Amino acid sequence: MTDSDRDRAALLFANETFYRAFASKDVTLMSAVWADEEPVTCLHPGWPPLEGRETVLQSWHAILTNPSSPDMACMGARPGIHGDIGLVICYEQVGEDYLIATNIFARAGNGWRLIHHQSGPTPDPDENQKAPQRRMN
Repeated sequence: MTDSDRDRAALLFANETFYRAFASKDVTLMSAVWADEEPVTCLHPGWPPLEGRETVLQSWHAILTNPSSPDMACMGARPGIHGDIGLVICYEQVGEDYLIATNIFARAGNGWRLIHHQSGPTPDPDENQKAPQRRMN
């Protein structure tokens, strides 16, 4: 396995960890995914932009502790690495609806920490874009 392959695998692992935190409603894991040192931002669908680690994590705490928080499935994750920045574009399935998400990570040691998440409505992906589907719950 090349260094590039290892970087991509680590980036996809970080992305999967983000969705695992969401699916398991794990506030502690969600906090661990986000960068400590870098400025962070988040754009939840229908929300105003959120800036700063504390504000972003407060939003996730509200979402994850809400008993009616929906199940989420991540699918079709496509990673890209540009120096010390990793980018993952993927689909999120929420019930019968789909969102498209962009997750931006900064290199942190041998891994990646999330610095930006944005998701919004999208048409249903075609079958090729859905595969491989992976449920995180």
